[in-house]
Amino acid sequence: MVTSTHEASHRLFQDHPEALTHVFEALGIPPPSKADFGTLSPDTTEIQPLERRVDTVLKFEPEMGESFLLAIEAQTKPHPEKGKSWAYYVAHLRAKYDMPVLLVAVCKDRATANWAAGPLECTVGPWTTQITRPFVLGPNTVPEITDEATVARNPAVAALSAIVHSENRRAPAILDMLARGFLSLDPLSTAYWAELVEVGLENTPIRETWKTMMDTLITHFPGHGTMFEEKYLRGKAEGKAEGEAEGEARDRASLILRVLDKHGIEVSDSVRERITSCADLDTLTVWFDRSLSAGSAEDLFTDGSDGPAEAGAYRAAMDRGEARGAAAGVLRVLEVRGLAVSEQVRARITTCTDLARVDDWLERAGSVRTAEDLFLER
Repeated sequence: MVTSTHEASHRLFQDHPEALTHVFEALGIPPPSKADFGTLSPDTTEIQPLERRVDTVLKFEPEMGESFLLAIEAQTKPHPEKGKSWAYYVAHLRAKYDMPVLLVAVCKDRATANWAAGPLECTVGPWTTQITRPFVLGPNTVPEITDEATVARNPAVAALSAIVHSENRRAPAILDMLARGFLSLDPLSTAYWAELVEVGLENTPIRETWKTMMDTLITHFPGHGTMFEEKYLRGKAEGKAEGEAEGEARDRASLILRVLDKHGIEVSDSVRERITSCADLDTLTVWFDRSLSAGSAEDLFTDGSDGPAEAGAYRAAMDRGEARGAAAGVLRVLEVRGLAVSEQVRARITTCTDLARVDDWLERAGSVRTAEDLFLER
């Protein structure tokens, strides 16, 4: 049965293979770069009607050094049949791709981790035909993250550590440090990592502790009933409540500052304060539209007004600004999730002026497997 822990593990390692840093350190291999990895199908089913599926399969192909496959399995408790399944996964992948295979088991409690470490043997009498020895990422091998700087520098490793140590008596302190580190990231990154950890913690008391630490933004794991998902969907159904409007204002202000930064425009403290403290969405939309062609940060305020723009001449500008802002949000979500965006996909997103369509893409950006899947018919 696929559990929340399995999905969190799959998404973590597929989207952020740098979470495998501890594995590479133990093997004496330089820390991995995302560019060195490719994702393979986890399906190891053959002609026989028995389905076999690994949680995650990655192909590690560095420019220099040995290439190999990583078969990653999340294991929540000891299971006698897993020894057979894991031996099959390794043998099948080795034969299919003609590459060495490293089996990695992710475990949250010490008993399961000790069992998973094996060796898991296939024997006849005194003779051992095959031995399977997974590399275990568990409480004994993954260190606790105890400082905010490490969380901000490598959130993937920090998220893995929090999930692995979720049954530790120090789990609340670990999660508190994780939350502090995540909040130093940009809002969309904070939301993504907060949800991934929440899904990985499953329905445990410590999950409720985590939910009290984190707040707001859209869902990246639809269907799991996370705090972020519930708030986002409720907001869509109930309209723009006051709290949601404040969140939109913060997000739009963040987009304005990001555009100015990308254009190399210096932003003074007073301008930054004026942008971030503005709660009027129409005004922020006009400022965003101007930020795309501004020569200086002060050009945002050329009309000398902080009030909402009037209807008429500014209406089209506001519509275009909203579409552009939503398009920037789509690209940001894809970037945070580590999905490749081709020039064709980028152009299609950034040139679209249909706000409803771009909003749909933004909603789907948190769950699609590739950027191209945004454009599939529902």
